Amino acid sequence: MAPTPGERQRCIQHLNDRLRTHLTGGRVVMTVGVQALGDDQRDVLICAVQGFSDFTSANDPYGEHDFGRVVVNGQGYFFKIDAYGLDYRYQSPDPADEAVTARVMTIMREDEY
Repeated sequence: MAPTPGERQRCIQHLNDRLRTHLTGGRVVMTVGVQALGDDQRDVLICAVQGFSDFTSANDPYGEHDFGRVVVNGQGYFFKIDAYGLDYRYQSPDPADEAVTARVMTIMREDEY
C-alpha cells in the first residue's frame, strides 16, 4: 500500500531533519562565504543550523523542513536541503525513499543566495 501524502511528507521531513540536526544521511556543503569564516564561527553557525526549529507555513510551505534562516553574529545565513537521485545529476524520483535519494544540505550567507 502506498503511503498517504501526510505519511510521505512526514518521512521527507524526518530525513531532512536527520541531515540538518545530526549531519548524517547526506552531504553538507558550504559556500565560499561560509568556508571563509574562522573555524570557531563556522562551528557556531553549524550549531545554529542544527538547532533551528522555527519552521512555519511561510518558510516551510510543504512541511518538509528543507529550508531555513539563522542569524549568527548579526549575519544572516540560509540552509537549503535538496534531494537528488543517487548520481547527483537530477532531482530524486522519490525524496521519501532513501534507496533512491541523495540529500545535500547547502549552508550559505544570505547574500550568496
